Amino acid sequence: MLMLLFYVGPDRYALSCSPVVEVIPLVELRKLYHAPEYMAGFFNYRGTIVPVLDLSHLIQGSDSRHCLSTRIILVNYQQPNQNSRLIGLMAERVTDTVDVLDSQFKDGGIHLENAAYLGQIIMDEQGTIQQLRLESLLSKQAQAFLLPTEEIE
Repeated sequence: MLMLLFYVGPDRYALSCSPVVEVIPLVELRKLYHAPEYMAGFFNYRGTIVPVLDLSHLIQGSDSRHCLSTRIILVNYQQPNQNSRLIGLMAERVTDTVDVLDSQFKDGGIHLENAAYLGQIIMDEQGTIQQLRLESLLSKQAQAFLLPTEEIE
């Protein structure tokens, strides 16, 4: 499975490339007032309004730095039996991919209810990489905020 690597602080994370539509440079975002703090804003992508989540803020509680390697990862976010929605994921140091076999994933034995989006661990010569589970990324609150009412369970 091809995985896109990114960083949150010194830690590496990986996201499956299958839902990735495009990786674009950081663009100016319009602020979403009264939204959860990890919502960085939204922008117009080819005529579609795309909300952007800041993965650094979601995972560690501080905003992504605006560096040359900070990118917006556009993904098709889909809940089971529902329509998909294009969302953006802001992340730092989005510069590489890694090809991983299913057998390389290890269960860390730690399951956080508030962070169900953090998946299994991959180990390589540089250390650990934690998988980001896109299907568990949005909380019920974020789903209510981002998805039309008929798409929420």
